[in-house]
Amino acid sequence: MKKFWQVIYNLLFVPLLYLLITFISFFKPKIRKGISGRKRIFEDLILNRLSLNLSKKIIWFHSSSLGEFEQAKPIIERLKKEADLNIIVSFYSPSGYENSKKYPYADLITYLPFDSKWRAERFVEIISPDLAVFMRYDIWPNHIWALKKKKIPCLLVDATMKKNSPRKFPILKSFHKYLFDNISKILTVSEDDKSGFEGFGCKNVQIKVVGDTRFDRVYKRSLTSKQSNIIREDILKNNKVFIAGSTWLQDEEILIPVFQKLLKYDKSALMIIAPHEPTLLNLEKLENEFSGKVSTIRLSYINNYSNQRIIIVDSIGVLSILYNYADVAFIGGSFKLNVHNVLEAAVYGVPVLFGPKIENSQEAKMLVDAGGGILVKNKNEFYRTLRKLFWNEEFRKTCGKKSYDYVHLHIGATDKIINEIIDM
Repeated sequence: MKKFWQVIYNLLFVPLLYLLITFISFFKPKIRKGISGRKRIFEDLILNRLSLNLSKKIIWFHSSSLGEFEQAKPIIERLKKEADLNIIVSFYSPSGYENSKKYPYADLITYLPFDSKWRAERFVEIISPDLAVFMRYDIWPNHIWALKKKKIPCLLVDATMKKNSPRKFPILKSFHKYLFDNISKILTVSEDDKSGFEGFGCKNVQIKVVGDTRFDRVYKRSLTSKQSNIIREDILKNNKVFIAGSTWLQDEEILIPVFQKLLKYDKSALMIIAPHEPTLLNLEKLENEFSGKVSTIRLSYINNYSNQRIIIVDSIGVLSILYNYADVAFIGGSFKLNVHNVLEAAVYGVPVLFGPKIENSQEAKMLVDAGGGILVKNKNEFYRTLRKLFWNEEFRKTCGKKSYDYVHLHIGATDKIINEIIDM
């Protein structure tokens, strides 16, 4: 069965995937950028590896993109603080790679090569890690098999397995059973995820529940954020701040008329809105939505603030800090396809609203169960809920405390993962 799945994967799936990526690259600049960035990957790796102190152990962390890398950071930073070792970080996507090239806790940052057999074996041969850590779900079979061949242990961390995962379909389940059996440890987010992995019937992999490092990450960032001063205190004073983060068009079509209606009855309402993609076109579109109805100002001009009711965030990387100013938060993507990170707001102890598209987020569902998250399905529900939160201080504070308690209850996954790494 071992040889069967390797042959099938490399003779059928890999060539088809390569053709598909090449085809899509004609239409997607992001994909083209990823292909271009991999052209000299092995030459660059060989040169960059010369800068490492090879007397130290090497731990390789792989993340698909920026979001998964945020989950890796607490582990990496603890390891660098407590042990003298080399950290190699790889990414599949250009967004992760480009936005993390200057990450100070990594000794070498690279793209992951395309998952063909010879590329994977060449990559593992060059970096020669003592341990590999894959974040969340982005495991590439030939790289796993190359590590196994070299007897290098590997971990899958912050692992999740949904009940309806396609990986459980009959033929795919057989393939993934073999793949997971080549991993040393699978460290899951919850008991349900552990049961999901155990359902594959693997015999050679340890499966343990350790929690989710995202809780540790948002908590640590919140401590730093509370020292920030992006928005002056006099702007916030006597205002109730509603922050809408990572919004898409579908979210804005709901929340903009809701907030405009709320503002008619509550002049202290102040909205800070951060579009998921703050391009010039999107910023101007937002300004046009409010033009003649509500005054707006961009965050980059905040020093010129003169009682505008809408602050439009025109930069990236500040949203998690801005949530610190919120009385109520809304998380975007939830009226489009998938809700974004609800923990970035919940960690500050504020009520967190989101639309109905939360199937991708176990945290959003659990936050609702905890009483700190509130799901709104349409404009009417959104308005009634937001108005109640703005006018009923006791209700707002109760929901906020439940958000705070939910996040703090789940802190500590990093410590458990570090212990599992030390035991390897």
